[in-house]
Amino acid sequence: MMKGYQRYLKLERSYSPNTVEAYHRDVLLLLDFLEKRKVNPVDAQLEDLEQFSAGLHDMGEAPRSQARILSGVRSFYHYLQMEGYLKDDPSELLESPQLGEHLPEYLTTEEVDQLEASIDLSRWEGQRNKAIIEVLFSCGLRVSELVNLQLSNLYLDEKFVRVIGKGNKERLIPISDTAIKELNLWFYDRRQMDIKPGEESYVFLNRRGHHLTRVMILIMIKKQAREAGIQKTISPHTLRHSFATALLKGGADLRAIQAMLGHEDIGTTEIYTHLETSDLRREILEHHPRNQRLSHPDRKMDQ
Repeated sequence: MMKGYQRYLKLERSYSPNTVEAYHRDVLLLLDFLEKRKVNPVDAQLEDLEQFSAGLHDMGEAPRSQARILSGVRSFYHYLQMEGYLKDDPSELLESPQLGEHLPEYLTTEEVDQLEASIDLSRWEGQRNKAIIEVLFSCGLRVSELVNLQLSNLYLDEKFVRVIGKGNKERLIPISDTAIKELNLWFYDRRQMDIKPGEESYVFLNRRGHHLTRVMILIMIKKQAREAGIQKTISPHTLRHSFATALLKGGADLRAIQAMLGHEDIGTTEIYTHLETSDLRREILEHHPRNQRLSHPDRKMDQ
């Protein structure tokens, strides 16, 4: 049953190996819970799933983690119903915890410049890291898309990048002159490398000639943020948020941003309108005359 479910996620839903593994872990939590209650998964009722959900809270899982796990449970029962293991889906009315509005962290263009300026270009990996940061910020790529980027995906003369995103969906993203310049500088260093067989097509490589991993990118960006003196907690995904926020602030249409990010649902992209609203609120609080403290030394507040 579980092997069939994993094949379904991989082949029919076209999920990445990381997503398939996450869903698998989430369902194993449920199966372990049901086994202790001596309940067969195909016989489980809504009440069983609600008790499982309550148990996640008792285990100290954050609301966002609970919601993710329950999403995996719903996916599993949808598969069981589709394959004829059960007639009715007990997870259909299973509710997720309410999530507060979470506005993602992002960097301003000035902070991205600060991040890049802190890179030591005398080091072997310096230009590579600068190109990575600029491509993430200029194109809004997911980190998984960046580490799998191939030379054949780059159309620098035409100024766009071809990306294969979630669900094997292709999208074409314009690339800035700045990112092209940083890539070409990296390619000069790359040509001096001893690249391992089978790795020749990857854009970004480590010093041993292998393509980079997601963890390598995460470690590099966090280290660079510390060296740049940036106090925000950032990750590669922060640069994706920064890309989208910069587009919105520049007046780009939300649908265009959705296409650039590869979001299937416009609702996912709408989080950036909340970012814009929060910035607008801060601007009002800082600059509206009714919110500014009286600065004239002779002026006293009314008693």
